[in-house]
Amino acid sequence: MDDMTTLPSLYISHGSPMTALQPGLTGERLTGLAAALPRPPAIVVASAHYLARAPLVGGAARPETVHDFGGFPRALYELQYPAPGDPGLASRIVALLDQAGLPAHVDPERGLDHGIWVPLRLMYPDADIPVVPLSIQPMLGPAHHYALGRALAPLRDEGVLVIGSGSITHNLHDFRAGYDADHEAPYVRPFIGWVEQRLAAGDTAALLDYRRQAPFAERAHPTDEHLLPLFVAQGTAGEAARSQRLDAGVDLGLLAMDIYRFDAVA
Repeated sequence: MDDMTTLPSLYISHGSPMTALQPGLTGERLTGLAAALPRPPAIVVASAHYLARAPLVGGAARPETVHDFGGFPRALYELQYPAPGDPGLASRIVALLDQAGLPAHVDPERGLDHGIWVPLRLMYPDADIPVVPLSIQPMLGPAHHYALGRALAPLRDEGVLVIGSGSITHNLHDFRAGYDADHEAPYVRPFIGWVEQRLAAGDTAALLDYRRQAPFAERAHPTDEHLLPLFVAQGTAGEAARSQRLDAGVDLGLLAMDIYRFDAVA
């Protein structure tokens, strides 16, 4: 593909599973984003809900829709996203990661968790584009995930859409703290503002050290896993990437729904 049609990589805050039934502003942003992009031949998603000690790549030909949550309305469990898989692409990703010194394996039974199917259902509702899940390694930190993204960079030149799916703020402990649409958690805006500024400045070193440098980092992310997909998406686009933040609001007063697109600069 030429530079005019090479896809950006994306970071998506997927929010609560209820986003599938109540898409709101997030749905508008994702629908608009998908409409503005060339149609990809395949999609790779690094999800905060696919955790492993080493990289795993979903190789199922027909990945199941996984309802990996509890206590939600029955209608949510009836939703399906029957996108095909792509075992050939899964094997290619394993080869790319191996070449980068990141030994990986195919996971032949892996389905699509809600960090994958909830946003993709809003972007590509026909579920007719092959989807390959990619695990994250919650104990290995941002630099590892940036390297994971760098290893995936050749896929962009083949038109493959690489997505990191997490949440730009994610502190589920605060669900009981009384925050809501009218009473936002005080750490949300400072944290998302810092991330936007550092990305705009191309300050990868600070971003990889976010737990020490970002304001309220431990409040915004008691654990890393929902921010790590951001580094996969950023790494896929490379050092000179241009970032664009799409503001999709703040869910429940504490889940910032930011979406980023990363366009590589020649």
